[in-house]
Amino acid sequence: MQRTSMEAQPWARATGDHLHAVIFVVFFWSGFCSLVYQVVWIRLAFSHFGVLTPVLSCLLSVFMLGLGLGSALGGRWARWWDRVVGGSSAYLYAAIEGMIGLGAFAVPFLFQTSWEVLLSARAGVSSGGYLLASGVLILIAVLPWCILMGATIPVMMSFIRQAEPRRGSSSFSFLYLANVMGAMTGTLLSALVLIELFGFRQTSTISATINFLVAAVSLVLAWSFGSGRAAEPQAQLSASPSLPSPASGGRFGWASAANGGEFGWGLERWLEIVLFTTGLTSLAMEVVWTRAFTFVLKTTIYSFAMILATYLLATWVGSYLYRRALTAGRMASVAQILGALCVFSLLPALLDDPRFNQSIALTLGSIVPFCLALGYLTPRLIDAHSRGNPTAAGRAYSINIAGGILGPLLAGYALLPTIGTRAALLALSAPIFALYIGTTWAAEHAWRRRIEVSLSFAALFAFAAFVSRGYEDGIFYPGRHEVRRDHAATVVAYGEGMNQRLLVNGVGMTFPTPITKIMAHLPLAMNGHAKAGLVICFGMGTTFRSMHSWEIDTTAVELSRSVAESFGFFFPDFQQILSDPSAHIAIDDGRRYLVRTNKKFDVITLDPPPPIEAAVSSLLYSEEFYGIVRDHLAPGGILQQWFPGGEDKIQYAVARSLIASFPYVVAFRSIEDWGYHFLASMSPIDDLTPQQLVSRLPEGARRDLMEWSADQSIEKIAESILTRRTDVRTLLPPRGEEMIVTDDRPYNEYFFLRRTGLLN
Repeated sequence: MQRTSMEAQPWARATGDHLHAVIFVVFFWSGFCSLVYQVVWIRLAFSHFGVLTPVLSCLLSVFMLGLGLGSALGGRWARWWDRVVGGSSAYLYAAIEGMIGLGAFAVPFLFQTSWEVLLSARAGVSSGGYLLASGVLILIAVLPWCILMGATIPVMMSFIRQAEPRRGSSSFSFLYLANVMGAMTGTLLSALVLIELFGFRQTSTISATINFLVAAVSLVLAWSFGSGRAAEPQAQLSASPSLPSPASGGRFGWASAANGGEFGWGLERWLEIVLFTTGLTSLAMEVVWTRAFTFVLKTTIYSFAMILATYLLATWVGSYLYRRALTAGRMASVAQILGALCVFSLLPALLDDPRFNQSIALTLGSIVPFCLALGYLTPRLIDAHSRGNPTAAGRAYSINIAGGILGPLLAGYALLPTIGTRAALLALSAPIFALYIGTTWAAEHAWRRRIEVSLSFAALFAFAAFVSRGYEDGIFYPGRHEVRRDHAATVVAYGEGMNQRLLVNGVGMTFPTPITKIMAHLPLAMNGHAKAGLVICFGMGTTFRSMHSWEIDTTAVELSRSVAESFGFFFPDFQQILSDPSAHIAIDDGRRYLVRTNKKFDVITLDPPPPIEAAVSSLLYSEEFYGIVRDHLAPGGILQQWFPGGEDKIQYAVARSLIASFPYVVAFRSIEDWGYHFLASMSPIDDLTPQQLVSRLPEGARRDLMEWSADQSIEKIAESILTRRTDVRTLLPPRGEEMIVTDDRPYNEYFFLRRTGLLN
């Protein structure tokens, strides 16, 4: 008679009470690493393929697809291992974690190789073709490692069945709790500490080291707890009386109709519908929250980290409450959770009202009840469905993830561009309410509770639809205004004359100021013989219009189509400009556009979106970006880099990056005494007199430069510009300080430690 693994190792039996703690720690760090990789790989994808919504959507979809496939395949791998190899599943888990660690080095290499392939083929590839090729290459680079990540839960469930069969029936929720806690910690630690200290690549290497340590611990577990085969699923059903049978209503809380009655399908199929729908709506809502909350949270990397950390923290608390209720045998029914979930889904639409809420705490707090209920529901469903069977758990979780793949696509490409943030949240709450009604429709004695939930949902829905308001609503912009939406942004243009404003996702981008005209006129005058110019970041279109006044070939690159379409709101002559064959607007990422094109420009001018700390903005301030610019400047060409001011250390880092990239760099303090125009070139930059500058201005450029300064002569304006020339060495950091902006070390974006005094 074969002994069990615990009988085979007496000393291991003595430590059996600690096995769950060890597994929890192992899975915590596994979840930590997965989140760190997601952050790093998204950033690497942006730097290689462009800061485009389709690139982000593609990578997130591939990530979720891999998790779903891995979840479905992991149970099969564990079953094959158990039946064919016969050893502990912890050996298989160790191999998976080790291979995930290798992905930390493989993905950057594959991205770099993919970028080189795209460069070699760029001449004959359209923008759409380039994007499609990028998506295929992202899939090839990332999918294998994500599949391995997805396989970790069912494989570890198989080990738990082998080592402790009596505890295996609720192993999914146990691992889910550890994974979510690890992911939350990874979100906070990477954003607040690791990337600022070590950069993206070293942070990824740290995660790989943790994966290898997890693999080593798993090997010890495999050796310590023997190689007994997993208990049969049926044996586990009788071992956990606290879990209700999925074939009955009872404490599980399903209506009798969901057990195969009126609907014509069984409980298992209905459970899959619930998992798919909640996965779809929750991830879609996360996309909507990100856009809706920007009005309050702004656009720094910490804003996105706060949303994700809040989501994960609340999910963790919900999972923890479920585990406690499971132990006590007092679980809430699925119907009760769905009733709460559909009501809680409306809170962000109610509370994200600029008229009374500008609080970060209230904004983030509005998603906590929903995420908490979701954290309770998901492991509750999968535990009851799988009862410790890794294959069943993997399949159920993959269905939930499949909804998570479609949700962001639905929100980003259908709901947000057409109906906006508040209406999107209302639309996404409806399927959850339908799940609640479907679950309780034929349940006996449930009519009173169903009426209460329905009335609460209807009242909150009506209030959110007809009373509550969001920053997209015209009531906040009296007088002349326009609201446009696309998959990248919600754009609001409003105001009259010099009081016009442009908002992108609720954040002020620009307003009429001579500074934006000088961004074109100053470098063009310094160049003196320009034939072609490029404007990166369109804004109101002021710089594009000013450059066009020189009667040269003028191209502007803008991420959001809605921003470019707002050009006519600000300038009545927009049709005349756009009808000129020498004027071009490309909807693209500026860096990606430069990589794709073979054109050379005499002047490249850019004004990255504010604030200076905005997420991914460093990709337009980094040494690597300046290297791309160098390759696209014609002989004597000039880069104009606007720096709006802010933290001195960021200014130092930007100046140092420019000086490290170009042999000739000069700076001009703006005529409104905030910010600097940096001019950089591979050739000496002229030191013009005011008279020389004026003489180089075409007649159209003179009129444009004086348009908002009619009370001054053109000579006075030229003098005001040129007398503010600054020795760029005064803008460099003190000796011994090495701050610089690179793709790997985005100095301007990550600042928590230095601004809190934790890092000198």
